[in-house]
Amino acid sequence: MPVQSGRPDAPATRMTRRALARVHLEGHDQWCLVSAATVVPIAESFGDLAEILVTGFDRLEPAGEPVPFERIDAWLPPVTAPCRIVCQGKNYAEHRVETGSSPDKPPFNLLFSKADSALTGPYATIRRPPGVRLLDYEIELGLVIGEPITADCRIDADNWHAYVAGLVLANDVSARDVQLGQGQWFKGKSYRTFCPVGPWIVPMDDAVRAAFDELELTLAVNGERRQHAFAGQMLFKPWETLAEIATIMDLGPGDLLLTGTPGGVALHVPPAWKQRLGALLFDEARRTQMFIERQARNPRYLKDGDVIEATIRTADGRIDLGMQRLVVGSQ
Repeated sequence: MPVQSGRPDAPATRMTRRALARVHLEGHDQWCLVSAATVVPIAESFGDLAEILVTGFDRLEPAGEPVPFERIDAWLPPVTAPCRIVCQGKNYAEHRVETGSSPDKPPFNLLFSKADSALTGPYATIRRPPGVRLLDYEIELGLVIGEPITADCRIDADNWHAYVAGLVLANDVSARDVQLGQGQWFKGKSYRTFCPVGPWIVPMDDAVRAAFDELELTLAVNGERRQHAFAGQMLFKPWETLAEIATIMDLGPGDLLLTGTPGGVALHVPPAWKQRLGALLFDEARRTQMFIERQARNPRYLKDGDVIEATIRTADGRIDLGMQRLVVGSQ
């Protein structure tokens, strides 16, 4: 398995709670417990995340001495295939505006999926597929499912956390010329390396639940801050989305829900009235061509060599999902 290099930034040392990571260390892929700026391999051997979640975070026992971050060869995605990845679209008001929609909460939740083969580590190279010109970033807060979600579940604001094993930092990388130019959301968001997750999963508990709305999402490209929001600004709250998913499909331990991206992506779509006018004046092929040409002039789309850095944490660092540092390259 290819590995990705890199290590989390120093502010992660303020987090005193334990988290779960998967790393390449001393020639082996290992599940580890994270505390401050060290990891400790866990005693039992597990194949994938689902096995760990069935066992339970609380039952994981460390084995050996703490290993400092700088000795880790690579950080691997803590969410593992096979798994289902369900995504929310347009779940922040500012992002709705930049994609041509009203900032108001809509009457329906926009849901789509992403292939688990897109999973990659938090310090990976994002591989631009051949022919893709409009490569975009989307920081997202991920909910790792811990308990089965089925048609019999009744999920609400009081119990949603019982179905969530933990939180993870993710990036819903998107090829806009495929997603929108071809009208193929699944294809445009499912290329390999298009779902970096990690570096670790912070287990859900009362403190995490209480501070959920305070989690601050920040993404920068080449040092320029592009995205910034708080989890409390989500239009559809986690319990609303999980309850709706229960009426549609089953989710199980180790599956992942991406809760939407804030404003600040490269994509900028004209408001709805301009789109309606364009539909009257031009056929679909011409509108698609104009969209691609207009977007291609936008310098905010990712270029080879760009560095994407993202964090999700509370202001005091008590809850810290770590840092991603991704580099853009070509296949």
